Amino acid sequence: MLDRLPEYIDPLHLADKRGELKGQLSLSNLDRLAEKLHNDTGTLAVDLFFSREGRLAKIEGTIEGTLQLECQNCLQAVEWPVNVAVKLGIVTSIDQANRLPEDYEPLIIDEEKILLKDLVEDELLLALPTFAKHQYKCFVPVAGHNTDDLLSGDVQSPPENPFSILAKLKNIGDLNGRTKK
Repeated sequence: MLDRLPEYIDPLHLADKRGELKGQLSLSNLDRLAEKLHNDTGTLAVDLFFSREGRLAKIEGTIEGTLQLECQNCLQAVEWPVNVAVKLGIVTSIDQANRLPEDYEPLIIDEEKILLKDLVEDELLLALPTFAKHQYKCFVPVAGHNTDDLLSGDVQSPPENPFSILAKLKNIGDLNGRTKK
């Protein structure tokens, strides 16, 4: 077991040796995830166990931490705890991936070594919500309105529909058409 996580790993070699990787990974190192985060401070606890079950090389473990996502309503930070269960079958082809047991996701490798951060980042991206929002009702400030007005309910009604004039003209035209008969 390693306390310090390596940058590159050889998943097949680790599976043969029944290796375990346990340590912390900084969120600032995860480039693809960074665009979804409100800020990238903090770390993730990574605990991965590599093994073989017959011919199947597999990775099982967890990735835990708290992400600061951007709320899609108010654009402020929302804390999102993650506890991702990792259950991957290491394969080298689509054919092997199709033969995996149902509860395993494929990790297709074409090189001996892969970036550990890519593996962790892929699992986190799959676990993120489509639209992160606060659990309470947050609001979006409207241009030209004081946020205190929004909270007190003293918001003006929306302006009249600009097409209502056309509807009135159409009705007048229908009446004029009927009177000329």
